[in-house]
Amino acid sequence: MDSLLQIQDLSVRFNTPEGPARAVDRVSFDLARGETLGLVGESGCGKSVTALSILGLIPDPPGKIEQGKILFSGKDLVTLDQDRLRRIRGNRISMIFQEPMTSLNPVLTIGRQVMEPLLTHKGLSRSEAEEEAVRWLKRVKIPGAESHLRSYPHQLSGGMRQRIMIAMAMAVRPEILLADEPTTALDVTIQAQILSLMLELKKESNSSLLLITHDMGVVAQMVSRVVVMYAGQVVEQARTEALFQNPGHPYTRGLLKSMPRLKRQKKREKIRLEEIPGTVPRLTEQIAGCKFFERCPCAFDRCRESRPGLRKVQSDHFARCWLVETS
Repeated sequence: MDSLLQIQDLSVRFNTPEGPARAVDRVSFDLARGETLGLVGESGCGKSVTALSILGLIPDPPGKIEQGKILFSGKDLVTLDQDRLRRIRGNRISMIFQEPMTSLNPVLTIGRQVMEPLLTHKGLSRSEAEEEAVRWLKRVKIPGAESHLRSYPHQLSGGMRQRIMIAMAMAVRPEILLADEPTTALDVTIQAQILSLMLELKKESNSSLLLITHDMGVVAQMVSRVVVMYAGQVVEQARTEALFQNPGHPYTRGLLKSMPRLKRQKKREKIRLEEIPGTVPRLTEQIAGCKFFERCPCAFDRCRESRPGLRKVQSDHFARCWLVETS
């Protein structure tokens, strides 16, 4: 695998009034050139913090990268100063943030915001940047692209704002696109359009895509490989088909069982969605064993006492569970 991005043993801590909270706990995974990788898990499991770490956007204080490497084309981003990071951020690595209404600047026009990375990173003149901005607004299917250069974010719908974010991220033709819950709060029809558009543009530019989501349906539709996170840790890694057919970790099985399924119901039969009981442990807790112990239907004494490493389920499939029998 030609790895473009390698995250090795990454830990991120935040200082809180209750004590230090480790939001990311020794996370490791690779992203190959041209690959679409899914990073999944419940809210608060460390997905977004991992992405912000890649971009050097962890606020310090209260946050700090405690240890680990983030290798991009062989360079460790953790060791770079802010000036060198800025040349990479928004240029070679771009991000689509979770909520475009808070990510777009409310007092700047759409045109100025789409043009900014082109002016900053590509050295285009204003007229060239404006022409390119219009072209990208058309590419993301914004009707009346020229007129919307003078629009402000609040004048656009949620779906159109998300398309603007995609245009801003893709206009510089990044090598890596980080997409953090890119379809949150959009209706199903618009969600499908946005996801299709992202895949189309990614394929054209041969970018790698790290898709952060809690939606296993989106994972099944979009990605070739999956990294599952829980309470700051990677608990499973596998190719998408293998993960859905043979999940190795009880948490992954819980996520899959909680997906809505279309099936014929008997009259008056209530449709019930399965859920994972309990809550995610607080990140300030010191847990000696498996972090999923209190919620796991398969837990036994060893799980409370010691924490398993990633164990091999099969080729290219690993799960952090004592019940996985390794050869």
